This record gives sequence, structure tokens and C-alpha cells, in this order.
Amino acid sequence: MTELKHKAYRFSLKPNMDQKILLAKHFGSSRFVYNMLLNEKQEHYLNSGKTLNYNAGCSILTEMKKTDDYSWLKEINSQALQQSAKDLETAYGNFFRSKTGFPKFKRKGDKDSFRCPQHVRVDGYNLIIPKFKEGIKIQLHRNIQGIIKSCTVSKSSSNKYFVSILCEEHIESKPKTNKEIGLDLGIKDFAILSDGNKFNNPKITKLYEEILSKSQKDLSRKEKGSNRYQKQKIKVTKVHEKITNSRNDHHHKLSTTLVNDYDLIAVEDLAVKNMIKNPKLSKAISDCSWGSFLNMLEYKCDWYGKKFVKINRFFPSSKTCSSCDYIMDKMPLKVRNWTCPKCGSNHDRDINASINIYRQGLSITNMEVEALASGSNTNSETTVYEVLKKKSHCDSEAHKSLACG
Repeated sequence: MTELKHKAYRFSLKPNMDQKILLAKHFGSSRFVYNMLLNEKQEHYLNSGKTLNYNAGCSILTEMKKTDDYSWLKEINSQALQQSAKDLETAYGNFFRSKTGFPKFKRKGDKDSFRCPQHVRVDGYNLIIPKFKEGIKIQLHRNIQGIIKSCTVSKSSSNKYFVSILCEEHIESKPKTNKEIGLDLGIKDFAILSDGNKFNNPKITKLYEEILSKSQKDLSRKEKGSNRYQKQKIKVTKVHEKITNSRNDHHHKLSTTLVNDYDLIAVEDLAVKNMIKNPKLSKAISDCSWGSFLNMLEYKCDWYGKKFVKINRFFPSSKTCSSCDYIMDKMPLKVRNWTCPKCGSNHDRDINASINIYRQGLSITNMEVEALASGSNTNSETTVYEVLKKKSHCDSEAHKSLACG
């Protein structure tokens, strides 16, 4: 079985000097348009109490390009500039839907990028986009499948150029294994499964901690703004990139393994932003990057026809006995094994939590199936959470226990 999905391919670019100059103009112009329209939106709202929409922003942009002061905008792909206006509109929408914070002004050198929504193709080993007729040399390390829809060209802090090509393609579902699990995340062990399997935490940051510390110390000794400072800053950035790439490699390999081996994966809906407020655990939690891992797991399950279920973050998975459903009043962080006072079962804290997560995820899945079968509209995740909370008397559980593995 195949389904039409969106998939992005990321490749390294090797532009020549002239192309680097033109790319810098695209980065700067896209950033300028975004910041200008953000400022216009804020001022318009203060004066009238209303915000400018996307069409009004594009009209302002068109009028600006007609003036001599902003004629340099004509050198840039017009659709890339319009895409900046769309990105700003999306940022506002996310803010009003309480998904993110209020849009911020962009800074030079901080995630420089621009998007081409049309007329993108790969000719041999060249990326062809508007204003780059000769094509930019691209390192194709794998074949692109499907129909190219758009691309995003970016420049990292270490002066490397990349392109993410978004494609629409038919992705074949993975074969069913008839195996289901609950997944508990931690620090000592990165992932603990309800079937007893555990995956170690590689602790990537700790591996490069000494190198990073030395690089940052050398940077602090350089005169800010000097050539040596800029060179050392790039060295520090490369260490951070190595940490990020190593962590992403671990997450991709583990998430792919889980999606290949299991048909249903139940996880906890984590409040990572709240968890990293703990000063003793914030560094370790940030190094794990649970949010990034769960995002990978979710979209891969969607790609390959597997079921991904999130359970309520307030479900007391660690404090509940998986044998008799008895809920402990307290569960200190230092307790890694405990015995149920009701049935006498001895539990490994993490495996017990993953078993409870699996059962709760299975309950949510069954309720969704029943709701769909009955034609009811009460199949939303929130409604299911509320029903399960009443049925199982879920008490609030501090997520410090999960953070400690």
C-alpha cells in the first residue's frame, strides 16, 4: 500500500564566488522584507487596532520595488520575497493559535535562508532555481523521488550552504509485524520499551564537552570583531554542528528501528520546556532532545502506515502498578525499583512506566476506533483524555521522575 506524502531531501551546495554574492543578496533581501513587514504590522496594529494581511503586505512590497530607494529588490527572485511575507503570516497564525511566541525580527547570520516555491529542478549535478540560470553545484548523495514542489536554500553559521528540496511522492507502507509497545524516555537509558528492551543514551554533548570547552575558551581570549575572533567563532560553530549531527544520526537510526519493528508506538506527551527549568537536570534533558526524537518518530509512523499515540502527560505512569493498577502516593526520584504494597509485585520503575504507557495508548486507540465505528464526533484527543482520566482517576505526576530515567 502506498500513500502520497511530502518528503524533504537535504543536500550540500557548492556555489562559486558570484553565486555566493547573489545568494547573500537573496538572504539579506528576504530578511529585510520579513523585518519590514513585521514592523509595518506592529505599527498598523498600534494605530488602527488591526493587522495587515498577506495581500496588503505584498502590495506594500510591490510599491517599494517601484521606487529608486528599493530598486535593488528587483535583483531578487520575486517569489522568494513573497514567500517571506507568507512566512510572516504563518508565524502570526502560529502565535494566535498559541503554538509559538510572538514573531521576532531576524538577525543577519542567524539561520539565513530563502524559499523558492516554484520553478525548481535538478539538472544532473546542478540545482536550477530562478535567478541562477547556470545552476548551483549540488552534492547528490541519493536519488530524488517524486515531484519537486519547492526548495529552501540556507547558509549555516559555519558558512556552509544547503538546500532542502520538498517532494511529493508515493511512500510504501512498512510490512506489519503484529507487535506493539509503550515507550518511556529517560536520561540514564534514552528509551525504555514495554517489552523490556532498553536503548542507552549516547550523551553526545558529554563526548565533545572537552573540545567545546577549549574552543569556547580560545574564543573568549580573542578580540571581539577581529579576524581571529571570526575564525575561532567558526571553529566553535563546527563543534556545535558535530554535536547536532551526531544526535540527529542517533535519533534517526533509533526511530527507524522502532518504526520497522512495531505497528503501534505509545508515548507520553512531554512538556520539555517545563522540565528543563530544573537547574540540576536541564543540561542532560537538553542533550537528549526528546522533542526532536518524538517528532521524527511521529512523521515516520505517518509515512509508513504505523500508529503513533500520545497519552496524557499527567497520567501517573511511574506511580501506577502495572499488575493491579494501585497508585502510589509518592515516588521519589531515587527509587528505581519498588514493590507494590497491594499485590507485592516488584517493578523496575522505567519498564513499569512503559507498560502503563502502552496500555493507556491502546485504550486511546480502541476508543478512537469505537468512536469512528459509531459515527460519533467525540474522537478528539482531548475528549479521549478526559474520558480516560475519569475512568482511571489519573493523578498529576511530576515529570522529574521521567527526566531521571
